[in-house]
Amino acid sequence: MAGKAKTGAAAKKDGANLPFLYQHYDHETLRGALRKMYLIRRFEEGAEESYMRGLIHGTMHLSIGQEASAMGICLGLTDDDQITSTHRGHGHSIAKGADVSRMFAEFFGKTTGYCRGRGGSMHIADVTKGNLGANGIVAGGIPIAVGAALTAKKMKNGKVVVSFFGDGANNEGAFHEALNMASIWKLPVVFVCENNGYGMSTSVARATAVKNIADRAAAYAMPGEIVDGNSVADVAAAAHRAIERARNGEGPSLIECKTYRYRGHSKSDRNRYRTKEEIEEWMTQRDPIEHFEEELQEFGVIDLAGIEAIREDVAKEIAAGIEFAKESPMPDVANLEKYVYTEQA
Repeated sequence: MAGKAKTGAAAKKDGANLPFLYQHYDHETLRGALRKMYLIRRFEEGAEESYMRGLIHGTMHLSIGQEASAMGICLGLTDDDQITSTHRGHGHSIAKGADVSRMFAEFFGKTTGYCRGRGGSMHIADVTKGNLGANGIVAGGIPIAVGAALTAKKMKNGKVVVSFFGDGANNEGAFHEALNMASIWKLPVVFVCENNGYGMSTSVARATAVKNIADRAAAYAMPGEIVDGNSVADVAAAAHRAIERARNGEGPSLIECKTYRYRGHSKSDRNRYRTKEEIEEWMTQRDPIEHFEEELQEFGVIDLAGIEAIREDVAKEIAAGIEFAKESPMPDVANLEKYVYTEQA
């Protein structure tokens, strides 16, 4: 990891030039952010291995390589703030505070999972942490976020809602309808596009008329900002601006995080539309965790011993989570028709 050139936020570190991330958050919070990024990656690696061993059925969509966008956005949210997520939403859940043991249990189809084993990889929700749910439908979470933001405005509870979605969602009608409505009503919602360059096997350049998805914000009279989605510092700074704007009643914003997924679209994807060289370049030159580690060391937030301690601690938590999922009971067939609708306690 040593020897790589510093970019963007790490270039200046003295006095007033200290990047926003290192002015706004204390060292403990920043070390916690690094830990969560490791937790996201090791969770997905553990899920991938469990899938290959036949412990997880169906499919899954991994966000390995995109950890900085999830973490950078969620750093600026309170526990009461809400998010909607995507089919590639494991990182969002963990960044918002999910317990990986219950997430593994959900993947394994066990009753101790967040959705009692019914949601699986693509439909995890945890309303206690403000996660209104992942969504297997492309762009499906965007209108839900607008509805939640309308509720927040009507109730005057001060909540902000973040809608995560991928680049493919920006060509769905729901995207345009939701942004238009949110802008008309000045709703406290932040739209976050994680642009990893591909919608399944189709490149963004082949599917989208505009060069930058953030450019579409202008059509709906809201700010649009493009950031390096692999830089926690850059994402967090943009998130702070958008979240504060929303919380102050100034309306929605659109943030485009330029990032990259290391794995295929899903577990059946053989990656024939990308070159090995392209993937290798992102993995070796632009890895978000390595980049963040370097920044944290440069700004005196952590040392190598501290990083190693985080890695070891995360490895133990992941191993314990997998064991918890294995030992948890399967759902009772007698309860097959339960939890289809909301039930009052």
